[in-house]
Amino acid sequence: MTTVPSIDPRTGKTVEIAAKETGTARVDEICAAALAAAGPLEEMGRDGRAALLDDLATALEEHRERIVAVADRETALGAARLNGELTRTCYQLRLFGEVLRDGGYLEAAVDHAGDTPMGPRPDLRRMLVPVGPVAVFGASNFPLAFSVPGGDTASAIAAGSPVVLKAHHSHPATSQLCCEILAAAAAKAGAPAGTFGIVHGLRAGADLAAHPAIRAVGFTGSVAGAKALLAVIEKRPEPIPFYGELSSLNPVVVTPAAAADRAGRIGAEFAASFTLGAGQFCTKPGLAFVPAGPDGDAVVAAAQAAIAEMAPMVMLNAGIAAAYQHSTATDGGGDARRGTPMLFTAEAGDLPPEATGERFGPVSVIARYTGEEDLLAAIATLPPSLTATVHRGPGETALPAELARRFRPHTGRLIFDGYPTGVAVAWAQHHGGPWPATNTQHTSVGATAIRRFLRPVTWQDAPTDLLPAELRDGYDSIPRRIDGVFRARL
Repeated sequence: MTTVPSIDPRTGKTVEIAAKETGTARVDEICAAALAAAGPLEEMGRDGRAALLDDLATALEEHRERIVAVADRETALGAARLNGELTRTCYQLRLFGEVLRDGGYLEAAVDHAGDTPMGPRPDLRRMLVPVGPVAVFGASNFPLAFSVPGGDTASAIAAGSPVVLKAHHSHPATSQLCCEILAAAAAKAGAPAGTFGIVHGLRAGADLAAHPAIRAVGFTGSVAGAKALLAVIEKRPEPIPFYGELSSLNPVVVTPAAAADRAGRIGAEFAASFTLGAGQFCTKPGLAFVPAGPDGDAVVAAAQAAIAEMAPMVMLNAGIAAAYQHSTATDGGGDARRGTPMLFTAEAGDLPPEATGERFGPVSVIARYTGEEDLLAAIATLPPSLTATVHRGPGETALPAELARRFRPHTGRLIFDGYPTGVAVAWAQHHGGPWPATNTQHTSVGATAIRRFLRPVTWQDAPTDLLPAELRDGYDSIPRRIDGVFRARL
């Protein structure tokens, strides 16, 4: 059986063998265990799963030093970044505990039997229920927040869906460690065996997506990876939902008034944003529109000055580094594992194809525009993205309003006077966008990420003792819509 190496990206050397690739028979065993766990996990109830999520966060925090050390050795992201990412990961686990206790996510509705203009109506009661076991494919660039203990996992467990995790080959030891910590904490909290499982290897990932016990897939990665998994899913006798967060350009517009107001600051902050984490963020701003003329020149000069001070940056793995060096015609300062920060310029009216596609790494393009018509024509050619950003001058509204109107059909988050590299975990967050940003209308970050792993069921004329507690008359612990009237919980 093929082994799975854990490689230090700073040296390119194998440090340990993290696991063995998971064979088809073992994938079947893990998925069967997840299926057996689905009923008991749902039966823990909202309060039980909320307590479980709190316990999972506590367990990760208790192993913080070890998790961060292993993750840094496998990703070279640095202890400061990884400690912050782990804090975020624990926060989002606890947030979904709050989502469960609130109960509004169930979309509970009761329509009592009665007469209507269409005739008699039966008693109808509707709420969302878990879909069943979920496969989660970890991301390369966030070994914690978008991987084994990340948002897909947290929202699936909150929904009541066991999780089978596909470890990313860039950080297999981190993935294995985190899964073992989560599984042990889940068992201690009384969750059923099979609540968490993990597989390693490309073949195992395909087997996982094809397994009949799996009822949905959460994925963060490339368009190519998504298409490969979609091809597997399409061959299933029974297709399942695939929720992919994929590719994003994340355009930024600097209005003439903004450039005149704070050119130096915008240029420096833009450079810091597109090089953050060696430019390996899904929300990295890959293209900025800056006005022609002296004020725009000052923005460009400030950005160029900032990156001139930056050394080549260690990339997540050799494949990402090689792809980056090839696309930018750089050599990482003579190191095959590093990417040299780069800033290119172009004319907004004549953007080359490579300027409008996602490139993983510390590189971006500044496109110079000569007026509002030139700018609006250029943004009309862009692919959809997770985010779009507008920097305004003091009190400026007209052009920003028009830009927001143009961007809104093609993005999931509109940002003003800030930068997209930073996705807060919150009730109002949306991390998604039209293809190729994602292939779904749902978010992968924030409270409503739970919606991906739920499906609606209606009980018609059901006896009270056969109804879920949340749909019984007199239950007032969650928000519900009763006979068309929304009622907040008491």
